Amino acid sequence: MGLQRYKEKRSFDATPEPAGKVEPRRRGALMFVIQKHDATRLHYDFRIELEGVLKSWAVPKGIPTQRGDRRLAMHVEDHPKDYGDFEGVIPEGNYGAGSVMVWDMGTWEPVGEDPLKALQDGKLKFTLLGKKLTGEWTLVRMREREKGKDEWLLVKSGENVRPISARADDQSALTGRTMKQIAGQKTRTWKSHRAASERTANNFRERIAQAVKQARAGKPAKDAAAMASRSRRRKAQMVS
Repeated sequence: MGLQRYKEKRSFDATPEPAGKVEPRRRGALMFVIQKHDATRLHYDFRIELEGVLKSWAVPKGIPTQRGDRRLAMHVEDHPKDYGDFEGVIPEGNYGAGSVMVWDMGTWEPVGEDPLKALQDGKLKFTLLGKKLTGEWTLVRMREREKGKDEWLLVKSGENVRPISARADDQSALTGRTMKQIAGQKTRTWKSHRAASERTANNFRERIAQAVKQARAGKPAKDAAAMASRSRRRKAQMVS
């Protein structure tokens, strides 16, 4: 799909969203991000890195956590990888106007198949290793019910995961801010926060990479996630 549709829908002199570009396939783990988006209707944007962009789905009712649960996921235009740390306010009058939170972030892996072919065939099973979500999910394309709409289901496969608390649901995985705090930022425009949070982000990426390495060595994903959680708790105790 590329970024043509993404750029056609936006005027980058009016929106703070990154224009971005299609990037070369990089080695190592692939990133995912889930952004909570308070636009015309509150929804969650689920994005996975593939082919140098973020393949994207809008999930109106949030990410399922119990095995067998499913949520409608509307396939939307590809986004640039720079969008992965986009958090802030898209001004009124622009496509998707409203507040955007980085709700979760981490890495993902396909389960036993070529991910591009799986997407083309309409069924992609994958694992997520994020700050809030760790486990297995499946994307399944639905039969076309309305012309021009690419409808999928996001299904919780694998083991159940703990439901997200109301507090965690309203807390950015990138900056710790709430939706209200994001909406109330003084400039009402997006800043990347890269300078302010570079060290935190790098530490997080290092923990994720270590967890992925251990998972590939045969340790269960939940053990890797527990390791990352213990690391965060130790860091919090040292600060306090």
